[in-house]
Amino acid sequence: MNPTAPAPAPKPPERPVHLILIAQIVIVLVIIGLIAGFVPRWLAHRRLLAENHADSVITVDVVSPTAFQPDLGTPLPAEVQAFTQASIHARASGYLTNWFVDIGTYVTNNQLLAVIDTPEVDQQLAQARAELDQALANQGLAKITADRWTDLLKSSSVSEQETAEKQADYTLKQANVAAAQANVRRLEETTNFSRIVAPFAGTITARNTDIGQLISATGGPELFRLAQTDPLRVYVRVPQSLIYAITPGQTAELTFQELPGRNFTATVTRTAGAVGPASRTLQVELQVANPKGEILAGSYAQMRFKEAIDTHGLTLSDNTLIFRAQGMQVALLDSNNIVHLRSIKLGRDFGNTVEVLSGLVMDDRIIINPPDAIADGMTVQIAAPQATNTPAK
Repeated sequence: MNPTAPAPAPKPPERPVHLILIAQIVIVLVIIGLIAGFVPRWLAHRRLLAENHADSVITVDVVSPTAFQPDLGTPLPAEVQAFTQASIHARASGYLTNWFVDIGTYVTNNQLLAVIDTPEVDQQLAQARAELDQALANQGLAKITADRWTDLLKSSSVSEQETAEKQADYTLKQANVAAAQANVRRLEETTNFSRIVAPFAGTITARNTDIGQLISATGGPELFRLAQTDPLRVYVRVPQSLIYAITPGQTAELTFQELPGRNFTATVTRTAGAVGPASRTLQVELQVANPKGEILAGSYAQMRFKEAIDTHGLTLSDNTLIFRAQGMQVALLDSNNIVHLRSIKLGRDFGNTVEVLSGLVMDDRIIINPPDAIADGMTVQIAAPQATNTPAK
C-alpha cells in the first residue's frame, strides 16, 4: 500500500426510503385537498352563472294562428235530385201494343219498356226497298249502256257527246241508288224505334201511356220518365259570407226529417263559381251514395258542413294581443327566438279568439300573454312546445 496515496472521499449519508414515501403521500394529499376544495366551488359558481343567465331570459309560451272555421251549426236547406233524369218520348208513330214496366220499377240499360205497332212505317219501308231495287236495276242498265257507248266511241261509231251523256246518266243512276239506300236505312232505324228501351239504368218515376193509345212521334207526350238514383245530386245554397269555406272534396252531413237519427255523408263535387245576384248565395252541388234506395229523388233535406274551413281568414287567441300607441300588435318569434313586434288588422271578435284580417300567416309563432317589457330584438326561451289555439266557432 502506498503511504502517499490520498484517502477516498467519504459517501454522503443516504436518506431513509420511508421518508421519501411519506413526502410523496403528503404531496398527493395536499393536491387532493386542493382539488376537493376548488372543484365544488367552481361547479357551484358555474351553476350560479347559469341560473343568473336563465333568470335574465324571459320564458314564454307561443301559439300559431289557425284557419277560420265558420259557424255552420245551423243546417242549410238542400234539394235532392236524381243524378240523371230523362223523359222518354216516341220516335215512331202508331198504337202502343204493350208496356212492361211501371212506376217504381228498376230497369237496366237497354231494357225493353214498351212496344209500338207502326204499320205505316212498315209499309214505307217496304216501298223504300222496292224503290231501291228499281234504282239498282236502272243503275245496271245505265252501266251497260255507258260501257257499250265507250267501246263504240273507239271505232267512231258514236259521237263523244252521246258517250258523255251515257256516262252522266250512269252517274245519275248511282246517285239514285245511294239515295234509295239511305232512305231504307232511315226507315229501318225508325222501325227500331217501335221498341222503347231504357237509355240508362235507373228507376221508372212516371208512366204516361197505356195499351191502345195513339202515339205520335212529333210533339207527343212523354211515355216514361227515368231517373238514376244512385248516386244522387244534392243542391244547397251557401250564404255569401261562407262561400270561401266550401271547397270540392270536403264532406257534409245530410239529414232528413222523415229519417230521424240517420245521417248520410255527401261530398262536395263543384260550385256554381258565381254568387246569385238575387239571393247573394252560392249554389253548391254534392253527391250522396244511395245503394239501398233509402233516399228519394226530389226530397227536401238539411245540410250541415262540419269540415268547412275558410283558408282566407285566420283566428288568433285574444291573450296574444298587445295594445300600444302604435295600434294593435303581437309579438312574433323568429327561428332564433328573437322577438319582433308586428302590427295586425283585426276583424270579428269571437270571444276568446279574434279574426285576423292581415299581418300574420299560419306559420307565425306568437307569444301568449306577452309581458309589458317585451320589446323588439329581445331573446326569449320557449317553455312549452308550440300549440294551436281553438278555432272560432
